[in-house]
Amino acid sequence: MPGKSQAHTDAVLNVLRGTTLNGVSPYVGLFSAAPANDAASGTELAGSGYQRQAATFGAPATDTGNVRKIANTNSISFGPASASWLQAVAFGIFDAQTNGTLLYWDVLPTPKTVEQDDYGQFAPGALVVKED
Repeated sequence: MPGKSQAHTDAVLNVLRGTTLNGVSPYVGLFSAAPANDAASGTELAGSGYQRQAATFGAPATDTGNVRKIANTNSISFGPASASWLQAVAFGIFDAQTNGTLLYWDVLPTPKTVEQDDYGQFAPGALVVKED
């Protein structure tokens, strides 16, 4: 089930213990095997022109069923691929461009294989993170 990573869930819960939760500069990554909330890391794409991309998000809004959401306000573009990438089946939001901590993840509505010389892209508003 998509959602917060275990590390980010713990950080949010630790607010109740008086621990400060600091903002981050978010980066989007793509996965060929989706992560899991139990700290399973998934398989992030790598090489051939792939790297995580910076994202900006708008203010929270209400979605169906009392769910809150935010969406990207910038165009996010991966590539161009110098060779075809494995099929991307999920995305993740990290707190760093390399290494760092996975904060949120979700499956892509339509998996995407980025072919050589092509790009993977999210238009503004297309990358949505939900919280209930």
